[in-house]
Order: sequence, then C-alpha cells, then structure tokens
Amino acid sequence: MADESAVLLSLVEEFVSGLQDNQAPATAAGVRNGQFTVLQLVEALGRSLTSSQPHTRARGVLLLSQVLLECYGELTEREVEVLIAFYENRLKDHYVVTPPVLQGLRALTKCSILPAGSAVSMLKTLFQDVHVQSLMLTERACVYNMLINLMETREAELKSLGADFVFGFVQSMDGERDPRNLLLAFQIAKNIIHRGYDLGKFTEELFEVTSCYFPIDFTPPPNDPHGITREELILVLRDVLSGTPKFAEFLLPLLIEKLDSDVLSAKLDSLQTLTACVSQYEHKDLAEFLEGLWASLRREVFQTSSEKIESAGLATLTALTSCLSRSVLDSDSEDSLSTFLEVVLNDCKHHLCEPDLKLVWPSAKLLQAACSASYRASHMVTAAVMPMLVEQYNSRTECSHRRTLLEVVQGFVLSVRRSQSSDNEERVLLVFCPSLCTMVFSALSESNASLQVTATSVLASLAQQTGLLSSSDVQLSVDHLTRLLLAEEDDRVSLAVVKCAGELAELHPTAFISQMIPQLKKVMFSEPMQQDGESSEQHSHHAVRQRCVSALAAVSTQPSVVLESTPVLLDVLSSAHAGDVSFSVDEVVLACRSLQRIAGQVQDTEESGRCFHDIVIPRLVCLALQAALQGERSPGERSPLVEETVLSAMVPVISTSCSRLQPKLAAQTASRAVSLFLDGDVSFLPDNSFPSHIQLLKEQQGAPWSRSQLVCLLVGCVCSLPRSVDVPQKERLLDQLEEMSCTCTHQLSYSAAAQCFAGLVNKSLQGDCLDSRLQKTMTRVFSELDSPSSRLRPQAFTLAIWVTKALLLRYHPMATALIDKLFSLLDDADLGATAADGFSQLMSDSANVLNSSCHADVRIMYRQRFFSENSAKLVQGFNEAPQEKKPNYLKALSNIVNQLPQQVQVTELPALLSLLLEALSCPDQGVQLSTLSCLEPVLANPPPALIQQLEALVSRLLGLTSSPSMKVKIVSLRCIHAVSRFPAHEVLPFRARVLRALATPLDDKKRMVRSEAVQARGDWFLLGSPGGR
Repeated sequence: MADESAVLLSLVEEFVSGLQDNQAPATAAGVRNGQFTVLQLVEALGRSLTSSQPHTRARGVLLLSQVLLECYGELTEREVEVLIAFYENRLKDHYVVTPPVLQGLRALTKCSILPAGSAVSMLKTLFQDVHVQSLMLTERACVYNMLINLMETREAELKSLGADFVFGFVQSMDGERDPRNLLLAFQIAKNIIHRGYDLGKFTEELFEVTSCYFPIDFTPPPNDPHGITREELILVLRDVLSGTPKFAEFLLPLLIEKLDSDVLSAKLDSLQTLTACVSQYEHKDLAEFLEGLWASLRREVFQTSSEKIESAGLATLTALTSCLSRSVLDSDSEDSLSTFLEVVLNDCKHHLCEPDLKLVWPSAKLLQAACSASYRASHMVTAAVMPMLVEQYNSRTECSHRRTLLEVVQGFVLSVRRSQSSDNEERVLLVFCPSLCTMVFSALSESNASLQVTATSVLASLAQQTGLLSSSDVQLSVDHLTRLLLAEEDDRVSLAVVKCAGELAELHPTAFISQMIPQLKKVMFSEPMQQDGESSEQHSHHAVRQRCVSALAAVSTQPSVVLESTPVLLDVLSSAHAGDVSFSVDEVVLACRSLQRIAGQVQDTEESGRCFHDIVIPRLVCLALQAALQGERSPGERSPLVEETVLSAMVPVISTSCSRLQPKLAAQTASRAVSLFLDGDVSFLPDNSFPSHIQLLKEQQGAPWSRSQLVCLLVGCVCSLPRSVDVPQKERLLDQLEEMSCTCTHQLSYSAAAQCFAGLVNKSLQGDCLDSRLQKTMTRVFSELDSPSSRLRPQAFTLAIWVTKALLLRYHPMATALIDKLFSLLDDADLGATAADGFSQLMSDSANVLNSSCHADVRIMYRQRFFSENSAKLVQGFNEAPQEKKPNYLKALSNIVNQLPQQVQVTELPALLSLLLEALSCPDQGVQLSTLSCLEPVLANPPPALIQQLEALVSRLLGLTSSPSMKVKIVSLRCIHAVSRFPAHEVLPFRARVLRALATPLDDKKRMVRSEAVQARGDWFLLGSPGGR
C-alpha cells in the first residue's frame, strides 16, 4: 500500500510541477485498474489544491479533471456530489483555475448518477460566476458540451429553471464567433426550441442572439481538419429560426429585408428559411406580413436571373399558400387564403393573355406554385384561370401562341395533380375536362409538329388523373394517337406519341386492345403499294412499321395488353420466315427487341409469366428450328431467321423472360430446353412436324452451321434462371457443351456453347464435383492452347476466357490458373492480340449471361480484386516481353484499367502512368482509344504524378490529334482541353506549342472534331490572358 501511495504521489508531483504532462493518462489508468481510488488521488493532490500559487492549484485541478474525463463512469453518487461541490467552489477561484474546473464539470455531466438538483446547481453557479465569452475557444466549447450533456440526461431539471436557463444560455452564447462552437450553440438553441423549454420574456433575446448570424457567410479554410461546412451551419441555424412561431414577428421582417440583398446566396438562404418557417406557422402568424412577402416573392420570380432563386421562390409560395390553406374558417373571420390568392391572381392572371410576351411564364409559374399547395387553392386558381386559357387558345391562330398556352395548361394540370392528397377528393379539373380535351384534340389535328408534341404531353397529364377522362375521351385519344403514329413522319412527334400511348395504355388497356393494336397489325402486315417512286414508298412503309413495332412495345405494360401484342410481334417473325409478307431483317430484329422490352417492363404476374412460358418462348424456338431445318433442305431458300443478327436478337427475349419467371415455370422451361437440345424432344413446340431424333448439340457429318448455332437459344433458356432452379441432366449437358465449344468450327456456335458452359459453371455448387469438372476442362483447353499447330486454338481460347470469367465473378480459386494462362498467351504469335482483347471481355459486363440480371454469382468489387492481384504480373510481363509483343500487354492493361471505377483509376494511376503513356504511342488505334478513355476522367482531378509527366502527356496527346481515327481525335482533343485546367503555372509553358498543334484539327473535315478543337483551343488561348486564367 505504501508503494502504491508513493507511486501516486510521484505521478502527482511530476504532473503538478509541469515536468510530465503525460502522467495524467497513467494516473487515470491506475484509477481504472483499481491501483488507487479517486479519493486517494484527491488526498494526494491536497497540497496542490490548497497551494497559495494559482498556477499550482490550476495544475492540480487539471490532473483531477483529466482523470475524471477517463473514469467518470466509475464514480459513486456520493463522490459525484462532493466533486460537484468542490468544482462549484473552484469557479470562484482565480481565472487561471477556471479552464480545468470546466473540464472537470464537463466530465461530471456525463455521469449517469448525478444527484438530484445538481444540474441546476452547476448551471446557476456557471451562469453567475463565469463570463463564457471571455474564455478561450476550448473552454467555451466545454461549456456548450456541458449544456448539451445536461439537456440529454437532466431535461426535467433544466426546464424547472424556466426562462432563467434560456437567459443564461443567451448570455453564454452572445458574441460567439468560432464556427466549431457555433455548431454546438445552435444545437443547444435548437433543443431549447424543439423540446419545449420555457422562453418566457427572453424570446426576442434568443432570436437576436441566433439571428445575428443569418445569413451564414462562412467559408472553410483549405484542408480544414475540422470538416465544418457552410451547409452544416446553414441547416442547423435554419432549424433554430424556423422552430417556433414565436419568432415570426421578428423573423419575417428580417427575411423580407434579406431578400432585397444583391448576394444570391443570401437570397437563396432567405427563401429556403422562409419555406421552412411557414410550414410550422399558422395563418395568423403571417397575416400582417403577407403583402411584403408576396411583393418579394413576385419580384424574385419576375426579375431573377438564377434558376435556383426562381425554384426556391416558387417553393416558398407553395409553402406559404399551403399554410394559409390550413386556416379554419368561421363566420367572423376573413378567409386569408381567398384574400391572398385574389392578390396573386390580380398581379399575374392578365399576363396569361399575352403568350407572346416574356412575363407569361413567370406569371404561370407563380400561379401553378400556388395551385399545387392544396386542394382549396387549386379550386380557386383553376376556376379563375382555366376558362381564360381555353378562351385564349380558341381565339389565337398562331401555332407558337397556342403551343405556349398548351404548355401553361399542362403546368396547371400537373399542379392540380400534386395538390390532391386523396383519390377520394372530387376532381378539380372535372368541370373543365370537356373543353381541355377539345383543346388537346384540336392541337393533335394540327400540322405543326411542336404543337402536336405538346398536346401529347397534356393528354398524358390529363390521363394520369384517375376518373378525369371519360371512356369516349379515351377512345378518341387512342384514335388520334393511332392516326399520328401511322401518318406522321416527324421523329419528334412519333417519339411523343409512343410515349403518350405507353402512359395511357397503363391506365386504359381495353381501348388499346380494341382499337390501336388491330389497326397497327393491319398496317404492319400490308405490303407497300407499287408506284414509280418504289424505293421511297418502301422506305416510308419501313418507317411506319418501325413506329408500329415501337408502339406495341410501349403500350404493353399490362398483362392483358401483352396477351394481344406479343402474338402480333411473333407473327412478324413467322411471316418473315414463311415469306408471306416481305419483312426485312432489320424489321425482324426490331420486333425481337420490342419483345425483349415487353418482357422486361410488363407487370410481374403469373398471367404474364404464363404468356412468355407457354407462347413466346416455345414459338421463338420453334421458328428458329424451322428456319434452320429449312436451310438444310433448301439451301437456296434461306430464312432471315437464320441470320446471326436475328438469332442474337432472339436470345435477350428468352433471357429476359426466363429471368423473371416464377420458380415453377422456370423449372419447366429448363426441363423443356434441356430435353430439346439433348434428346430432340419437340413435344412442347407449337409445330410438331419436326423429324425425330433431332441432334442440336452433337456434331453430325455434314450438319450445317444453321442447326448448331441454335445453341445460343439454350443460353437464354438455362443461363438466366434463378440459382435456386436446378437444371436437369446438368453433367451430360456440360459434356456436350464442352465438346461443341472445343470442336465446332462455326464461330457463333462455339462461342454460344462456351457462354452456356460458363453460365452453368458459375451457378454450380462449390465442391469436388465442380472442381473435377473444371480440372478436366482446363486440361483439355490447355492442351489445345499449348499446341501451336492445332486448328482448334481459337475455340479453346474462347472457352478459356468464358470459364475464367465465370470463376472470376464468384472468386473461385481455380480462376488463378486460367488467368495466368491468359497472361502467358500475350506472348503468343497467333493469339496474343486476341488474348489482349479478352481482358476487356473479362472486365466488362456481358449481355445475356454472367450478369446480375441473369442471377449469376457476381461478387462485389471483383474488378478491383482482379486488378490488385494481377497488375504486378502484367507490368512484369511487359518489362520482360520482346519489343514486338509489348503492344499486347499495353492493350491488355488499357482494357483492364478502362473498366475500373474512377476512384480506383485515380488511386492506381501513379504506378501505371508510364505504361499508359507508352500505350498512347502504340500504333493500335484500339489501344489508343481505350487508354484515352482511361485518362479522360482522371484529368479532371489530376494526381501529382500526372502533373510531373506533363511533357510526355502533352506530346503524346498532340500527336493523337492528327490520328486517322475520328474517335481518337475527338477524345484526344477532350483530354488536351482538360489539361488546360491544370494549375496555370504548370501548363503555361506548353501554351504556344498546343495552339500551333490545334490549328490543324480546326480544319478537319468532320464537324465533331472541329467543334472539340474550337473549345480546346479557345481555353488554351485564354490561358494567361487578361480575363482568362
């Protein structure tokens, strides 16, 4: 015990004497470990605490406070009570003792066992004996933290002080300037207001002491370690000022005054604060300030040059109107909402009669903002505005005026929709609907494209309000849309009509089923009339067909519509195959893309799933198989469905459909597909006139590629299914896919087989069965790749790259051996360039297999992991490779880095910069373009390593501005443009050279190149000039 006392006395002596400041943690550790108690520490400090020297007393108190900050949780209630009494007494001591006393009190406020009444006692002593603003920054922060701690744990006691607590806080905060402490002080003020503390007669004082900082104009210093932002201060101060209606009489005049400021940030802050305030206020709080508020808001919207200010002003008007809408009417009171909207209408309504003048839009926006505030407001505004707009539209003849009026009407329709909080409320626009529909139908009948586009938007907006359009209105709308779709050749109108049709069909599917789809089908399957201008007529008919197919996809969101639209699109494929109607390959591909879009957007119901499972997928497979067999029987009669572009368009249809099937249907689809490709089972196909024992995966003597390439459809059927669905006969299927991918000579066939093999491997369960399968496949693939004379090396490489990706995505350990093999192939004379391209395939997303939408096993950040594990191998291989093989390594590096997230690129760039600059000198345009794509985003925030290589970077970029490739020229010009934004003193020496080099692309024959050159040269020209950088 004597030894422990001696140790404690030694620690105290060294700390109090100022020799060892780090003895406080050691003392606290001793208290925590039970080596000695707080009471023993106080006894050891006795001589220091009663010393006649203030600095000695301060050091003693400081040691005690620092120990308490570490050990406050271990104190007993009696110890806390004694320590509080001690510290309260010390607040009356010399001013040098005050800072450590405040630290000690702060530690005690964290105790969960504070005696009753101690919080009040501490604060009374603090407010009476300490002038907070005369303290240093740290001590002021200590006071604020004490208050926050007590407000969290002893709120009831603090509220018992009444307004005295608010007065004490106001005195403590008054004059605070440091942003760190202001955050704390604003938080205390926010708590006072939001937690119902009694402000008493000090409401104005609390407002004054906080509002003097409004608007916040703090700009943090560069590299501020505290991380305090202007936005943080603005938001917490806004919470304070908008927290209570008691501030209204003081705050609203202040905000009106600040809105007169020429500083945009002050205007914006004032408007946003006003919006926050009025959402808390009642109409009586605003009554006497409404005139001034409206005048300020009107001025800001009418005269502003800033979109942010305009948007904030409109949001404020909406909030203000909403506040007035909440007022409860009685027989004696004035309707404040009606009075206010009358003023707004008087100031704005007459401008709507002048669609050719600039004030029509600010006036419309103000009225629309008020209209969207509430159901009552929308009734009042539309009653005053809509009849006038309809009358103006009917009296105007110029299309530009009519378009403006329609756009204004659409704004009001959208505003009314936002104002309705319940579907049960009476439709505000119901009384105006007949006249609005007449306007829209009239505009749709005009020949002006802009007017038609605007009318479709208005029609869609009206349709979004349930119950507004009658059945006859819907039918007439569909008729107009169908007519425009078939007759109007303007692309803008077509896109607008298709979009509008899609929105209406979601709400009114029956009209589209009965009216639009039959008419589109009739036109699609008609042949163009034979006339003198035959090519022009066929082109026009092709455009109509394209619009019809796009429209069928757009309207097919409801299952009932899908049941009608998909057979039409499938009939396109049937007719193209049979030759009944002359559909081009492009039209067939477009029909497939529309089917894919429908599969992805239709509501996920059993009805829609059944449609694709029972109708779409079987019919697609049937048509493709019929086309393949027809090509075998009659080589001269080649169906368009055997074209690679058509088959490639079919695969996403099946893939998207299967990825969304319910588990039961998905399992049935997998079983059907596997039975067809392994056993030739065609029983599920709609046409059973196929020969028996069709072999689609086994190589047969003389079997043409038209049959083997159908394996791409198998990819869509089995590789997009959820991982929970078991693929039957999986091992047998993998055997035959491996055989086809290694022996077939048709590129689409062996590529699709490799993809299907990889897709199944990716979803296979981890275990010995999978490992043995992979080992067998890798042995076969490596054997082919290691035989330079083998004619099947491209097939083996294709399988290797897809299996590598399948394993890489799921972090399988056997991926490493395959990746190493790919790196070794970069030195191969025949496969080197192909291997370099393969790394792009590894790192990029695949379309129909091995992606998240196909339910593949994809681990997060697999690209970053691949790069971190293999970048060193790539650099080493580059350094050791002969000169003629180095471009392969550069291309591989460029392909890898180009697919990394930008944050990773910036981090890893310094280590790879020399290689990337070398890649810019590579003659391969693909390498150049890929490398430039890597560098372009990094140049926006260049790391120091890049600035150090400016000479090499600028030289190579300028060389590429005269590349034969347009794409390389464009991206290199963007990069050299980005370099002009580097620190001026770094890039100024290159200015003359860059300006001379950029003179050449200014005369390039391609407009896009000239445009980039003008922008880049303009910024370089201004570099270092007056008015420039």
